[in-house]
This record gives sequence, C-alpha cells and structure tokens, in this order.
Amino acid sequence: MCAPMMLAHLAIALRVAAPLPPQAAGRQAIPFPDPRLRVHGLPWFSEDSPVLRRLPARFKDRLRPAVWALAQHTTGGRIRFRTDSTTIGVTAENPGFSNMHHMASVGENGFDIYVDGAYLGSAWPDGGGRITREWQIGRGRRMRNVMLYLPLYKAVTVHEIRLDADAKLEPPLAYAVPRPVVYYGSSITQGGCASNPGGSYQAILERRLGADFVNLGFSGNGLGDRAVAEAICELDPSCVVLDFWGNPPSAQYAAALPVFVEVLRRKWPRLPILVTDPFYFPSEDAVPEVAREQAAKRRITREFVAHRRNEGDHWIGHVEGLKMLGRDHAIGLVDGVHCNSLGFFFAARGLEPHLRRALGRRPEGL
Repeated sequence: MCAPMMLAHLAIALRVAAPLPPQAAGRQAIPFPDPRLRVHGLPWFSEDSPVLRRLPARFKDRLRPAVWALAQHTTGGRIRFRTDSTTIGVTAENPGFSNMHHMASVGENGFDIYVDGAYLGSAWPDGGGRITREWQIGRGRRMRNVMLYLPLYKAVTVHEIRLDADAKLEPPLAYAVPRPVVYYGSSITQGGCASNPGGSYQAILERRLGADFVNLGFSGNGLGDRAVAEAICELDPSCVVLDFWGNPPSAQYAAALPVFVEVLRRKWPRLPILVTDPFYFPSEDAVPEVAREQAAKRRITREFVAHRRNEGDHWIGHVEGLKMLGRDHAIGLVDGVHCNSLGFFFAARGLEPHLRRALGRRPEGL
C-alpha cells in the first residue's frame, strides 16, 4: 500500500476511534454521586460516599497500613446506568499520574466504557491526573446500558457524568446474578497487569455470566488477613473465590488458609467457596526454590480442600491454577508472574466452569 493511502486509512481509523472533543454547549452535567448512577463493586460506598474505595473507613484501624492504602484503589468498581444519550462524558481525577513499567496506563489509572455489553473506548489521565473525556456512543435515540470501569491500580474521584441536553438517565438493569462474587487475593487478583480496567478476569466473567462482583485483591498483601475475611462477612455474596496463593510463603499460606475459610464458614455454612492454586510461572522450570514453593502451595490447597470435603463441607472446591494459566499459556504473562489481558482471558476461561457450578448451587462439581 502506498504512503498516501496508508495515511488516509490511518486518518479514517483515528476519526472512528477517537473520542469527541469536549463540548460546552448542548450538554447536561450530572454531578456524581447521583442515585441513578449506580456504583457496583464497592459495597461500602453508601457509608463513605462520595469517596470511592473498596473497604469502609471504619475498618482502617483493623487493617495493616498497606492493605488500607491499597483499598483506595478502585479495582472492580463500576458506574452503571441507562440513557438514551448519544454521547457520554466523564470528568474525574487521580491523585497524580503514575506509570508502572509492566502495566498500561489505561489499566492502571484509567476508565473503560462499555455500551450494551460491548467495549467502546477508554479514558486516561493527563500528567496531573485529570481525566476529561467524551465519547460518541450511538446515532439514534434509544435506551442503552452504559458501564464505566474504574481504575485497577489507582484511587479516583469522579466529578460528573455528561449527557446530551435532553437525554434521559435511569438506573441500570439488575444483574442476572445480583449477589456479588467476592474475590480475595494478590496483585494478580487486583488486576495486575491488564491493559484495561475491563480486562481483569473478574470483569470478563462478570460480562460472560451477568454476575456482579467485588474485587478484594491487594498487591503484595494478599496474606489471608482475618480482618478482610471479617469484612467479607458483612456482604451477601453468591460465591467467594480465594486466590491469595501468590503472596505468602507456603508455610504462611498453610496457616492462613484454614483460618480465613473458617471465618467465612461460621457465617455461611453453605456458601460456595472456590480456592485457586498457583498459575504457571516460567521460573519454576529453572529456579528450584520457586518450583518447591509452587508445588507446596498446590499440594496445600489440594489437601486442604480435600480434607474439608471429607469432613462434610461439600460447598468448597479446588480450582487448579495450571488449568487457568498453564505452561502453554505463558504468553499471557507480562513479566513471568502477572497476567496481561490475554492471560486474564485464559484465567477466566479456566475458572468459568467452576464458577458456573457454584452459582448454580451444584456442590458435586465444585
């Protein structure tokens, strides 16, 4: 293809993909929060509104400082609504701009917008953390389902949502599975390192299953903290997925896993609980210590779940991490440890049948 034609095609692509420039006229600004703009994935929002965080302020003194700091990251948070507007705008702000070497800025700091279940575009901050974006979402006046995914690895303040001047705004439709799936774990659970906020394995499963979710992954700090288990006990989950094998050494993991599960079981004797074990790390083929730790955690998880089931707890299940992301899926890792978006697709695909059985209340298949 000649250079002029290539430039012409590029110009067309940019016109299609680029968001609209900010529009001052003919718009209505909806200050956030608003009862029609429903917040999902941040279950204590009603306590701390307008602050968007994953654990309530009253838990601050019960949590390790690192966990509390990470709880300010809005991973798993979504703003959902219905509108007949043909455009959507957002103004929001991060506390500064950061850029990890192994994670795209959009996933770390930005927003995704989905319309009627399909990805439409993204927004990301300027150098000062300011996010201002407009999207064209349709050409005709009809009601559409809109979802904004919040940043995976950053706190954010949402100032307003903008619509066409005469557009309707309504609360969203309910999820098919309205009681959330609660995920607890490490940086991988938190969404590191998806390229987009809608690319975590939990978000992929949310869209596939119509299942609301809460993400309680804490980068480097998924250590089985009892206080987090106690926080989960304040919710009404449909299932809990324990995915915290990545952070504690095997001995600490072996001690923490039974305690965490027991806290949940005291509240819910028949709540489906899925326990994952390690994904494939390429280093386990080369570094004996890594191989020993990975093998130990797989054994600990397998034996713990088998023991619980033998003791009569049929609502707990074991999910093999190697079936979520195995050796053949190593291209799904960004740094040999954390998943890229492809890796999260693999992980979601591996977890999906187990989660479907759990949500269908079929303990024999967990």
